[in-house]
Amino acid sequence: LECDLAMNLVGQPLVRQQVMKGVREFLENRNPVKPLVMSFHGSTGTGKTYVSSMLIRYLFQGGLQSPYVHQFSPIVHFPHAERIEQYKESLKRWIQGNLTNCGRSAFLFDEMDKMHPGLIDVIIPFLGPSWVVYGTNYRKAIFIFVSNAGGEQINDMTLDLWRARKDREEISLRDLEQAISKAVFENPQSGFWKSGIINEHLIDFVVPFLPLKRHHVKQCVVSELVQQGLEVRPGVVQEVADSIPYFPEEEKIFSSTGCKTVASRISFFF
Repeated sequence: LECDLAMNLVGQPLVRQQVMKGVREFLENRNPVKPLVMSFHGSTGTGKTYVSSMLIRYLFQGGLQSPYVHQFSPIVHFPHAERIEQYKESLKRWIQGNLTNCGRSAFLFDEMDKMHPGLIDVIIPFLGPSWVVYGTNYRKAIFIFVSNAGGEQINDMTLDLWRARKDREEISLRDLEQAISKAVFENPQSGFWKSGIINEHLIDFVVPFLPLKRHHVKQCVVSELVQQGLEVRPGVVQEVADSIPYFPEEEKIFSSTGCKTVASRISFFF
């Protein structure tokens, strides 16, 4: 996993550091006091889904298809605000049932920024350091929250640091944590709004994904060409990278869509 992150995840030194620290400490501990809870934040195309699926691929045979890996999307699983009480009940039952089957289960919550506020708090009993909940030992489970919330703040801070001639390798978690907290946990539109998960400090690792620069996008283009079995032509790499919008308007430093649209754009240049 460490090698794969180093080779294939572009421009995210903090992510590599935080994810490896979290996973290593958790798996080396035979009797963890609580499940591993990580929250990934950043704008579109910066690698949040990529890293969570990579992590699952290394930890579970069959990756995301494993019967012990469970993915939730607010749009698919919890679309109607008026049914929130029903969703709470079924989410609690689902997690409880699956942890009873296998304490080493993983639960991925996508698009937390679109989750109905209040819904996620139903899983609080599963995240804390109690020994047993509902007759189930659940401390070896892994919970990953993925969210675009905080992306704007991360981008602004990365831009400020870039303007101050600070390299992205020099950006520390401390630089970003406060801004993420404010954006995510104090926003009434966020699934974590006033959440007990935050107030009770149940998230072990807040992982910020930084915006990607043009040379990172080029690395993504090269990887995608190799994956598609196509010839890596410098001209094509340049054209694909140039076809992507960048911000801010005047300097055009960071990709507006990260590497998200790279795969679909390649066909235009072949």
